Order: sequence, then structure tokens, then C-alpha cells
Amino acid sequence: MNVLLLSANRERDPYPVFPIGLSCLATPLSVAGHTISVLDLCFESSPEQAVSDALDTHNPDVVVISLRNLDNVTWPGSRSYLPGLRNIVDSCRPRAKVIVGGSGFSLMPVEILAAVGADYGVAGEGEDVLPLLLACIASKGDPSILPGIVIPGAAGYVPPVLIPRIYSPERSLFDVSRYHREGGMANVQTKRGCPFSCVYCTYPHLEGRVMRLRPVPEILAEIRTLVHDYGVTYLYFVDDIFNFPTDFASELCRAMTAEKLPVNWSAFINPDFISPRLMDEMVEAGCDAFEFGSDSGSPVILKSLRKSFTVDDLRMASGLCRERNVDFAHYMLFGGPGETRETILETFALMDELQPTAVITMTGIRVYPHTALHRTAIDEGLMDEAASLLEPLFYISPAVKDFFGELITSEAMKRRNWIVPGLEVNTSSAMLDAIRLFKVRGPLWKMIKSLGRSHHRPLNATTQGIE
Repeated sequence: MNVLLLSANRERDPYPVFPIGLSCLATPLSVAGHTISVLDLCFESSPEQAVSDALDTHNPDVVVISLRNLDNVTWPGSRSYLPGLRNIVDSCRPRAKVIVGGSGFSLMPVEILAAVGADYGVAGEGEDVLPLLLACIASKGDPSILPGIVIPGAAGYVPPVLIPRIYSPERSLFDVSRYHREGGMANVQTKRGCPFSCVYCTYPHLEGRVMRLRPVPEILAEIRTLVHDYGVTYLYFVDDIFNFPTDFASELCRAMTAEKLPVNWSAFINPDFISPRLMDEMVEAGCDAFEFGSDSGSPVILKSLRKSFTVDDLRMASGLCRERNVDFAHYMLFGGPGETRETILETFALMDELQPTAVITMTGIRVYPHTALHRTAIDEGLMDEAASLLEPLFYISPAVKDFFGELITSEAMKRRNWIVPGLEVNTSSAMLDAIRLFKVRGPLWKMIKSLGRSHHRPLNATTQGIE
């Protein structure tokens, strides 16, 4: 078959993100004998025209659309991506069969397929099952028996099966240089799966609770290609947690050091699994920015969110960064179960103590199915069990909802190193575009050190929290 792989993601704040998931489909489809072409809408000013042109040029039998996210996960200025996806599907369907998949689709596959009107959906990882679906379509078989395949009108589907081997992305089909030029880094995945139990997290549902690790030589080969073939000088490891398992992280860092590639990098770090030795290995391997998924500076909220670490772990990890004079950021989530004025102020106080380069803060927590937070919201009477989650709904603790945005804005504005995307504190699309003109490599939050004072552009957006 003639297959068009289409990346629907057009979100560029804070960075345009290379479509790793879609690029991993190219190899198994090619091995199965299909002809592959791609359309990446990230940099297209007129997506509908780009789709029409691609259909004319490639005349595909099947269009496979990847949906990375349902929305921008930002309160109060949330934006749903489903209307755009629906337009793309409508443009393709008269001329080709349309299959929708991706991590965003896999969160609510039955509901999304019904909402956008595609012919088939692939829930979960598609590398192994997509060639089987295409063979089934060609032979006019029954695709509903395949794991993870969603059919219009069906109430359910056979649960997806996790693939035993993580494929390497086929980047040559995409404009890697532009992603590096405008995003400041190239993304690399070393593993899938998450064994932790954070109340809001979808990773265990999407990738399973058992960690599947890519072979270190394969990862090094991918990095070598990025550096030598595409001129990449900065990497971002997109793993949910880079430093777990610790032995694997250590092995990878030592291998990168031995390779002596001229590249720096950053990653998301769990403060519960960092040690002086591992941090030294990471720095020696080129890591120049640590991002901690800290969520809160309050012991009460860390426990409520089921985090694996404590406030003392945050202190220890931050101290290791300061001792090595390396940039680090803490990512916070305000508004979760049990949040009060006191716990919010406790978080601000801890960040004042730890003095990170930046604190990146999300206000409200997006509610997804298959998470403990969804169950909590229902049990607390904040939402009905039958309520649709296709449109963004955010959990905001009833104890803070009346002053939530105002308190966080006023406190963040007192501090130069706080970034609050939803409330436009020290960030905006215009500011990010201006920073990119300087061809920054690595996380943009490192530039916050150059801010003379805090900046804020008030929003007039409608609050979309659960009340």
C-alpha cells in the first residue's frame, strides 16, 4: 500500500517537538512492503492546504495520523486540538482510508474516533499491529480481532499489546535540522514504561508499568547519526524519568563519555534516584541542565500526589546541582487534592530556599481517564462519572479555587525565576519567539537568568477548573 504518515502536532510552545512516535512506524511499515511518505504539519502555515497538496502528490491508499496530545494542558488558557484533527480527517477521507493513533489518541480511543470520524484507530503502540491492520484492510478481513484496533461504532476493543522491542526512529523522512534550529535540541527516547503511581499520570496506562530499555549501543548509534548527519549539538532525553533504573542511566552516561561526541543534553530527573556519583557521570557525559519533576514543596501534597520522594530529597538533589554549578529547574503542579493556601506558600518558601535556576509551574491538573485523580474528582463530587474528558477539565482543590490564580500570580511575580505558562508569568508565545531568534541551544528556561524583572501579561480566559 501507499501510506502517508501525517503528524498532526502544530504546538510550538515552548518548543516544536520532533514526532518520534510517528517516525518509529516507518521501519516496520517499510519492512512489510509498504511505500512510505510523510507530512509534518508543525511548520505549515496552512495545514489544510498542505494536506491537500500531499494527497495530490502522494495519492495514498491510507493516511496514518498521529495525535500527540489532546490539548495544551494549560489552565486557564487551554486549547483543544481535536477540532484541527477533525478537519484533517475530513480532508483525507474522501480520497483515502484514515487511521488515527498516537499517545493523545490512546488516552480515549473510542471517544476520539467517534469525535473525529476516522475509519480506524490504533490504541497503544502501533509498530507491530499497524502492518497487521493494513494487511487486514487489503484482504477485507476483520480488524476488530487485532489488539488495540478501534472500529467506529464499537463499544470497546481488544486491549493493546506492548511491543517487546522499541524501534529506532527513522528521521531521514523529516526535517530534523529545522527542529534543531527552531527548537534548540533534538529529542531521544531511551526507554518506555513507568512503574510509579503518581495520581495524575498517564504513562503507566500508555506504556505499561514494566520498563523496556533500548540497548545502549543502539542509543549511541542514534546520537551519532544526529550529531554527524544533522549537525545536532544539543539533545533532550524525553523519557518520563531519565535516571531510573539508575544502573541503566549510569551505563548510558559512561558510554556517552567514552564516545566523546560534541553534544550537550538535559533530561527529566526523579530526585529520589540521584546520587553524587550519578550526577557526576551525567555532567561528564554532557548534561548541563537538570529538570526535576518535583510537583510540590509541601510534604502533605507530595504524599497526596503519591510521589516517590520527600522534601529532603528535593533539598539533596538541588544541593548537588549547586555544588556542581549546573543549571536546574523544578517543575511544580499547583491545585491537587489537599492543596491549601498554606501548602502553596510552603512550596514558594522551599523554592526560595533551594534557589533553582527556574521554577516552571502548571496551575490545575488535567484530569484523564485511567488515573487515580479521575477517581478522586468523582468521589469528591467535583465531576460526574459519565462526564466527557475530551475537552480539558482541570482538578483544582476546592480549598483554593476562589483565589487560586491570583495567589500564584502575585507570589510568582515577586520572584524572577518563576515561569507560569497558564498565567503568563515570565512567558508568552511572543517572548518565546523572541528568545528563539538568539538561536538558543537547550532549555529556554536557562535564559531566565537574563531577565531584569518579572513580566506578566494578564489573561482574560475563562476558568475551566472543576468546581
